[in-house]
Amino acid sequence: MTFSTTQIPTDTWVNASWSDYLQTINHPDYQTAKTYYYKSRYRIEMSPVTNEHASDHSIIIFAVCLYATLTGIPLNGKDNCTYRHPELQEAQPDFSCYIGDNAQAISWGTGIINLADFPPPDLVIEIARSSISDDKGEKRLLYEDLQVKEYWIVDVNTTQILAFAIHQQGSERIKESQVLPGLKFSVLESALSQSRTKTQTEVCAWLLTQFQG
Repeated sequence: MTFSTTQIPTDTWVNASWSDYLQTINHPDYQTAKTYYYKSRYRIEMSPVTNEHASDHSIIIFAVCLYATLTGIPLNGKDNCTYRHPELQEAQPDFSCYIGDNAQAISWGTGIINLADFPPPDLVIEIARSSISDDKGEKRLLYEDLQVKEYWIVDVNTTQILAFAIHQQGSERIKESQVLPGLKFSVLESALSQSRTKTQTEVCAWLLTQFQG
């Protein structure tokens, strides 16, 4: 496929074969983009990462890793990792985790995680600002089909977390994590709200008191 980058719309779903998708994302203009492939369509996200997105991303990663550490839950997190099921699906969530018995499922040096050979992550998190509608819709269906166990959408605009437990290729809203038992989303939402006026040091110290209590 020969193309000009100006001809390819971003932040929307585009019909394409798997081979066309691979050719597109390998173009130099898209080397730093987030890309997804689902049901013979791809999505390229080129929006700049804002201060708000980056800050909430940092808080959520710290909170998840801290909670797992204090509760003794084995966990390995992946920041912006690519998960690929060749010819079928691809996703690059903002943050994802292998938890419990799966914590060591991915060996060092794997590169792109091929889901034909490895299990999907237990937890997938998208930090949503302008992409919130798609994160609630098409991406949720994608993660259902990938059979992750839990999916969180962190809404930067409202400091709310929409969380879903996934089973049998369907999902249901939850208020407390099932893959990190005892972790309440209300605590994470409070931390996000506090981060609007406090330093991350203060917020993380507060999280420590909540998780140790």
